[in-house]
Amino acid sequence: MSLIADPFFYLLAIPAVLIYGMGKGGLGGATGAISVPMMALAIDPLQAAVILLPIICVMDLHTIKLFRNSFDWPILKIILPAAVVGIGFGSLLLGSLDAAYIKLLLGIIAISFCLHYWLSFEMQYSAKKDRLNGYFWGLVAGFTSTHIHAGGPPISIYLLPKKLDKVILVGTLAMFFAVMNFIKLVPYGLLGEFNTVNLWTSLVLMPLAPIGVSMGYWLLHNAQQEMLYRVIYVFLFGSGVKLAYDGLLNLVV
Repeated sequence: MSLIADPFFYLLAIPAVLIYGMGKGGLGGATGAISVPMMALAIDPLQAAVILLPIICVMDLHTIKLFRNSFDWPILKIILPAAVVGIGFGSLLLGSLDAAYIKLLLGIIAISFCLHYWLSFEMQYSAKKDRLNGYFWGLVAGFTSTHIHAGGPPISIYLLPKKLDKVILVGTLAMFFAVMNFIKLVPYGLLGEFNTVNLWTSLVLMPLAPIGVSMGYWLLHNAQQEMLYRVIYVFLFGSGVKLAYDGLLNLVV
């Protein structure tokens, strides 16, 4: 059996996987944006994304079961096709585009959105403009999710202002990312990154997947909706700061 043996990697990977699972189970997709950057402190970002993807797919199977009757299908009909297009674009550049630029841009967008919300500006869109926004953020989410599993911040920018019921919000995110992540298995497989080391490392971390999801699901059903939204915005802001910092640091170095 061949797998990553560095203890520092697991010191980062274990909380990263649990945080990602908690995001899927109840804290929203933005929380997962910090997982790849955390793991990338010990290994290459692309390798971190490859190791995380099979674990995420196991999480998705768990969340599909939990939220099978709790999602907004009209919203999914807008954002999912756009996300598939984003995955297509992201796949063409997978392994060749500097992740630092993606992190920096995504971080700036997430920070700006949170500040916009906290300064109490209201965003009102017509039905047509709302659909266009859904297409745009869905495409961006597909692209960034393909590279660094950070589709949560852009799609949260579209969904959070809708102020959906907390269970419907998390369920819609769960279904959205479940479809995306299984599609992403194809380009990752074609890239040839599912080698023995990465797969065994994923398998070792796999038991954490349902634990993280269950922790998030418990929080979802034991927290007030207003409080949950506040937590999601804080995580979105924190992931934005982390992504922007990592992007700037990588570009400078």
